Amino acid sequence: MYLAIVLLLMLILPVVSIAAEAMLTADSSLVFLIGKWFVFWGVGLRVLIAGIRQVARPAFTAETIFGITDPKAFHLVEELGFGNLAISLLATASLLQPAWITPAALAGCIFFGLASYGHFHQQSRNRLKTIAMVSDFWIALVLAGYLAATAYSALAAA
Repeated sequence: MYLAIVLLLMLILPVVSIAAEAMLTADSSLVFLIGKWFVFWGVGLRVLIAGIRQVARPAFTAETIFGITDPKAFHLVEELGFGNLAISLLATASLLQPAWITPAALAGCIFFGLASYGHFHQQSRNRLKTIAMVSDFWIALVLAGYLAATAYSALAAA
């Protein structure tokens, strides 16, 4: 189930949204559409779901993702959830405020890039951590590409 959700939010729904909007509107660049839809689905909704789960059920994340059963850790997971909610709400709201796409992409790129680095360096990695590592690296790479293309376009226009 986790893999299906990750594939939907990190690949399938963004690609379908990009294709649909590209067919419906001719005035949007591919770079803009990639940023818009990967930020919305990959950062916005994926992190929103994680944040809600971490705030509502911190024991689940502590135990299944981090392998920590000590109830003292649940408060830290809840705090992580608050940060995830903040990032996800910025990314989700970027659908209504396109000027927020780049800041949300930057926050998401840093978050997912560091998270994938952390997963990579863990000695014992289970299936869930491996899926998280690969998907975190993927979205960080897509967002880095978007940010680089956006920066290049801004420099070229200046």
